[in-house]
This record gives sequence, C-alpha cells and structure tokens, in this order.
Amino acid sequence: MARYTGPSTKIARKFGEPIYGADKYFEKRNFPPGQHGASRKRARKATDYGMQLKEKQKVKYMYGVLERQFRNTYEKASRMPGQKGENLVILLESRLDNIVYRLGIAPTRAAARQLVLHCHITLNGEVCNIPSAQVKQGDVVAVRERSKSLEVIQKSVASAAKYSWLEFDASALCGKLLNVPVRAEIPETINEQLIVDLYSK
Repeated sequence: MARYTGPSTKIARKFGEPIYGADKYFEKRNFPPGQHGASRKRARKATDYGMQLKEKQKVKYMYGVLERQFRNTYEKASRMPGQKGENLVILLESRLDNIVYRLGIAPTRAAARQLVLHCHITLNGEVCNIPSAQVKQGDVVAVRERSKSLEVIQKSVASAAKYSWLEFDASALCGKLLNVPVRAEIPETINEQLIVDLYSK
C-alpha cells in the first residue's frame, strides 16, 4: 500500500474525529464519507477485531506510517521494558518528523515529513533526511540555516503549541528534546490497548 496523499478530511470523517488536527471542513461534515454517509440511520455493530483494526489504521494515518514500519515499531516496543502500548506511542512520538511537528516548525506531520525529506532539518548539527529517525533525550533538532526564511516555517512557528518535554527557541528555530514524554503527556486520543490486543492474536 502506498502512502495516502488524498484529502485529509475524508480520513478524519472515516474515523469520526479530526485526527490531523483542527479541521473546519470536518466540523461542517462530521459524518462518514460516501453517498449514504449523512443518511446512515443505523451503523453496523463493530466486532472486537473491527474496533482493533480501526484503531491501528487510525494511528497509522495519524503518524503517516506504513504497515511494515508500524509492525516493526510495535516489535521494538514489545522488546522494551514497560507496557507495549505506551512504548509504541512513545516511539511514534519520538520520530524526527513528529518532533519537527511538535516543535511547531511545520503545521502538520505530513508537512514535517516533507521538510525532513527535503533536507531542511538538522539533528544534532547534521542534516538528516530520514523522517523515522528516533530522537533521543538531549538531541537538538533545528532548521537548516538556508531554510530559515521559508514562509511555511515562519507561519507555523507563529502559531505553535508548547509541550513540556520540548524546549524551543523561536528566534534560532532550534529545539531540544528535554525528556521522553510519558503517555499521560501525549494529547492524542489513542486506545493503544486495542492495538496490543490485535497484534497479540
């Protein structure tokens, strides 16, 4: 399966929540997509497997990860001490493209991924074009000097949210991962236990 590049609102409507962030189009049409989405009177009762699969698909779309990458991340989370589900979410949050998004350098994760791929981002002073690179505690993520004037970055930084596990210098466009976030600090609405149950079968 190739990476999804279609309308983000369509996917948000599919899962019934704005998984890509604030979405004015979702607010206007917050019912399932398709010809009969608005008139659907009775939804088919989902099975346990259906709910588990839907949650996994939602998280994959949310973080822009394909199936093999996601499975590999889950396997890595399984080998770590602690709860598998929490480890999975923390590993996804520690991806370079997600850190770029959380710092406010990009308005969406997809935009953050593009900035990384196009060599606009440095990790500990070195250009890194791997969106899935794991950022560790103390690592410094910054915008490359020649890319600091990009309009998309300037607009995004102006409206960036703040997170307790990140430190960001807006004037230098440079941020630091102070510590690995705990699950309670991550704002995404994810039921990671459903994903663990799915992969445990």
